[in-house]
Amino acid sequence: MTSISTQDYTIHFNETGYKALNEHLKAVRYSKVFILADENTNMDCVPFVLGNIDTEIEYDILEIEPGEEQKNLDICLGLWETLSEYGADRKSVIINIGGGVITDLGGFVASTYKRGIPFINIPTSLLAMVDASIGGKTGVDLGHLKNQIGVINTPELIVVDTSFLATLPQLEMRSGLAEMLKHGLIFDEDYWNRLQDLSASTLADLDGLIYESIIIKKNIVAQDPTEQGVRKTLNYGHTIGHAIESYFLEHSEYKRLLHGEAIAIGMIMETYLSIKYLDFSAEEGKKIKSVFKSIYGHVTILDSDQAPIIELLKYDKKNEHGNINFVLLEAIGKPKVNCIVDNNSIIEAFEFYN
Repeated sequence: MTSISTQDYTIHFNETGYKALNEHLKAVRYSKVFILADENTNMDCVPFVLGNIDTEIEYDILEIEPGEEQKNLDICLGLWETLSEYGADRKSVIINIGGGVITDLGGFVASTYKRGIPFINIPTSLLAMVDASIGGKTGVDLGHLKNQIGVINTPELIVVDTSFLATLPQLEMRSGLAEMLKHGLIFDEDYWNRLQDLSASTLADLDGLIYESIIIKKNIVAQDPTEQGVRKTLNYGHTIGHAIESYFLEHSEYKRLLHGEAIAIGMIMETYLSIKYLDFSAEEGKKIKSVFKSIYGHVTILDSDQAPIIELLKYDKKNEHGNINFVLLEAIGKPKVNCIVDNNSIIEAFEFYN
């Protein structure tokens, strides 16, 4: 796959990625390399990456426990203290090897340590490859509220090695697929149609679909790096989806939802709102719900859960002047930002999902 250049960095793939990484390390001559990974990626992915790095620069591995629960300021504090203790200076670099938690967290830690040191992303999950590691969003959660603290800051480069997908549980693959489906709904109806049934797809087919998703996100971000307009369309399904994800994180009696599982629910519900507010095709809306239900099944959301989930919407990052702003669809591939809906309609959207 051909490398993809953005204004600030380049996304490289597979073997080409390691060649580009080695050339970059040789050219920049960092004082020290710090590799951030969780327990899983440190075991499954870091040894392979190290086997493909050709450098004499000293490195240390920083390992954290896996899971969204680690994406918080306490973990950041521990990492900042470790970097300081291990002599990281402004010529050091952090290489983030992992899923979206690692790339979000590691990018934020790097961007704020000594007012900013460079970082490189090597995403190992489908979600991180097509979404989290691209576009420069870094950050952590505030309690159970998703991504409330962070900065937009781009990596030096990204290496996408799709062989790491073989290490992923099926649930994690499904989680990443939700973001790819979203790219189809907001940008390309043909892409959406091709993603609906992957049962006959080969690994080469999947590589091609991943590549298309990265191109879609890259093109949207290039138009609006700081999310003032068109980049907001990437949040389709996320206004409600993040609130549901946060609610399930906060309530231990419920099984934790992966990001993609929550966003799938959000996309079904925001499709209903699109039907009600933007005259999106009701027939198409039923098809969209059917596609997501066939992939992700059904999650029980009780009537008693709905009001506290709606309350969490006020923390969404797209909100302005006290308004909760939704991204809705006029048609597949034609999103509209800054849509305001009432709470009764959101309750109706829960009913549509159920």
